[in-house]
Amino acid sequence: MAQLTADWLRQRFAVAPAPASHSGLPATDELVPAAVLVPIVLRPTALTVLLTQRTAHLRDHAGQVSFPGGRCEPDDATATATALREAQEEIGLVPAQVEILGVLDEYRTGTGFLVTPVVGLVQPPLDLKLDDFEVADVFEPPLEFLLRAGNFSRHQIEYQGAMREYWAVPWQDRFIWGATAGMLVKLRELLFGSM
Repeated sequence: MAQLTADWLRQRFAVAPAPASHSGLPATDELVPAAVLVPIVLRPTALTVLLTQRTAHLRDHAGQVSFPGGRCEPDDATATATALREAQEEIGLVPAQVEILGVLDEYRTGTGFLVTPVVGLVQPPLDLKLDDFEVADVFEPPLEFLLRAGNFSRHQIEYQGAMREYWAVPWQDRFIWGATAGMLVKLRELLFGSM
């Protein structure tokens, strides 16, 4: 694996092809437009990815590990604006601390969302303020761990009468799966090629 530095990531995103499916804020009757921030934190010892553990009472994705993000609002000019607004609302991440690198391909969830993952570098120190209605906890796995193909596995689940496959990666006592793991796979593919 290449040396993971902020400059290396900037270079990779600078030459990466534009996402084939990216269309800003998509208009669709079937899928709800949403955006998430994939926050890569510039820690002195290693780059990490800031993830949230959602609260157990939420209607959508209760208790799951996720990126900060949510539905696109009419006042959001772009998916990036949605991702930054949601990250500030959910975890108190100040937009000025985020350097946007680019976006990944839109991700369609089985729960009816069309999500644009927005990748950004986050400059510490972080003075996070969690929205305790939505976010139970935050944690930071190393980016290098999350980019190693061997750490991921495919799983199956029956959902609404059909078998669906999803990616998953365990980290310490957490289980990162579904859309979040799928977006991490897309990040790895953009940086290094297919798994």
